[in-house]
Amino acid sequence: MSVTAPKGAQRRTSVRLAVEDCMADGICAEGVLVRLALHLPPTIGAAELAEVVLKVRPADTGDAARLRKVAGLLRCKPDVFAMLRATGGAVRHERNEDETNAAVVMRLASSFDAAAAISGAASVQLASFGDEERLTATTNEIVAWLEAREFTGRERSILDIGCGIGRFERALCKSFKRMVGIDISSRMISIASEQCAALGNVELRQTSGLDLADFDDASFDCVLAVDSFPYLVLAGMAERHFEEIARVLKRPGWLALLNYSYRGSLFSDRDDIGRLAQAHQLRVLIDGEKPFRSWDGNAFLLAR
Repeated sequence: MSVTAPKGAQRRTSVRLAVEDCMADGICAEGVLVRLALHLPPTIGAAELAEVVLKVRPADTGDAARLRKVAGLLRCKPDVFAMLRATGGAVRHERNEDETNAAVVMRLASSFDAAAAISGAASVQLASFGDEERLTATTNEIVAWLEAREFTGRERSILDIGCGIGRFERALCKSFKRMVGIDISSRMISIASEQCAALGNVELRQTSGLDLADFDDASFDCVLAVDSFPYLVLAGMAERHFEEIARVLKRPGWLALLNYSYRGSLFSDRDDIGRLAQAHQLRVLIDGEKPFRSWDGNAFLLAR
């Protein structure tokens, strides 16, 4: 005779399994909290989740420390957890069967507008928890990685695809001769324009997200794409943008692509990027590293 577990027990088991899954690849406690905010239903409150987290049996002492930190964040910052849910929930990462590529781009533009209205900082990086100082620290870590790989240069021009609220324009403005930031979100471009108003070598444009038709051939030394390609992949626009990036890049030219997709398969991302690079005469120099302490992004660097 089988005994059916109470619904409360089933619920706790389901949440515990989600916690274990979010812990799987060793990301920091803040990253675990972001994943939980994105993947758990809103019926699971911060207090209940903290209790479940503390009952997870850790694989090692490092996991135990992370679990304690996650529980502490949930208890001390329940409002932040709610904000992460709202900001992340504003952008749907699936597409309907009948949606065209252009329709997905239009929906995403409205979604990013909504996310930025909740929190500008969290809308471009949930792991910032909406805190500008935390976002700046992660941005500076990415900038240091770019500079160490000689991506920057005072005589170079750069195109930033998916510039969001202009954080890299502010951080990199002294490292380039000219920066052009583009985004499909009118609200994000508006925020970026306010924050970059004093920067004479920065230009910001709202674009269609369908191509780079606004720009001439061989008009940029470098192209930067931080967390924008996952949405191009979702919209079926990744291959088109590789073609366009190859067109607007000078020779020599560099593409720094941080996160290609959110499908959770680095093998598939590497395979796609290798295929697209070969098709458009680009060479992969860095193939999916995880070099950042404060962010779990996969880093790719390509050259032509």
